Amino acid sequence: MSSTPDHEQDFQAERGGGRQSIADIPNTPQPEQQALFTVDTNGKLTPGVALMRELTPEATLTLARYWFRRYLEQSGHPKNTIESYSYDLALFEERIGPKPVVQISARDIAAFLGDSSTRSTRKRRLTSLNTFFKFLIVQCHLITEKENPAAGFYPEHIPLKTPQPLFADEQERFMVAAAEENERSAIIAHLLLRLGLTRGELLTIRKEHVDLSDPSRPVVYIYYDAARYRNKERKLAADTAFAEDFAAYIASYDPQDRLIPLPPQSINKIVERIAASAEIEKKVTPQSLRDTWAVERAREGNDAPKLIALLGLAEDSRNKMSVERYIKLAAPALV
Repeated sequence: MSSTPDHEQDFQAERGGGRQSIADIPNTPQPEQQALFTVDTNGKLTPGVALMRELTPEATLTLARYWFRRYLEQSGHPKNTIESYSYDLALFEERIGPKPVVQISARDIAAFLGDSSTRSTRKRRLTSLNTFFKFLIVQCHLITEKENPAAGFYPEHIPLKTPQPLFADEQERFMVAAAEENERSAIIAHLLLRLGLTRGELLTIRKEHVDLSDPSRPVVYIYYDAARYRNKERKLAADTAFAEDFAAYIASYDPQDRLIPLPPQSINKIVERIAASAEIEKKVTPQSLRDTWAVERAREGNDAPKLIALLGLAEDSRNKMSVERYIKLAAPALV
């Protein structure tokens, strides 16, 4: 139930959390393309994408990777997802060479997956390959489903990790420590722990998404720019404590664009710092705060479909298993 998909978490772990670019991968063939930038009549650099070759059955994996990344970017996929897929496909090309995409075989897929050091890495790589070949089939009509070399491979089941929500006293200490730190930490804590936002949602919310028409019953709207994520949109009821924290934050920081204009890792550091100040010994992350909120909603009697709606999740089997864990954790103690 992470806010970061499994393949992205494993991708980040494999890279050691660094910001490695595709160009950093050793022995990766150079892209089969003309210069990405040209000089216009004013002497400025402009994109030369129009000069790129179109994809044909003879196109190499190098060229197909380029257009696949362009497609992901234009489709509004998250940056981490794009980096994860691009990283895996660069490694795949390093493994099999820049052969024409129509000549990629199931044996090539097997060899690449066989290099995986863990089940989660294998699953992530297979996800990247399946998405890439789906692009070649659906968007490019370069191959057919019968010609998909990855079609015969299936991901291994990876058990979901059991959430470790904060106990009631830990929640209270966390909120107090956040308020004592500053107004920004207070509003971040409230959005994550009291409203269950993901880190990504926290970083994209704007002040106009908060309805304070009735300060005693504020409403927070969660919007998504990309159409493919519109099913995750929802509105969440807050309380007077949130309204007070929100007003104090706006008065002190006066955000002009995003409500919390920080990079993702800064949110992790702030959460860790608040937890340390609150003397909470267990590992606390933006995801564990969201897990805590979900368990509290389950404790109020919300069933699996309602939890899925509250959390803005897709109604698939894995998410249903995730919310069932929240319901189990919220159940009364055995006697």
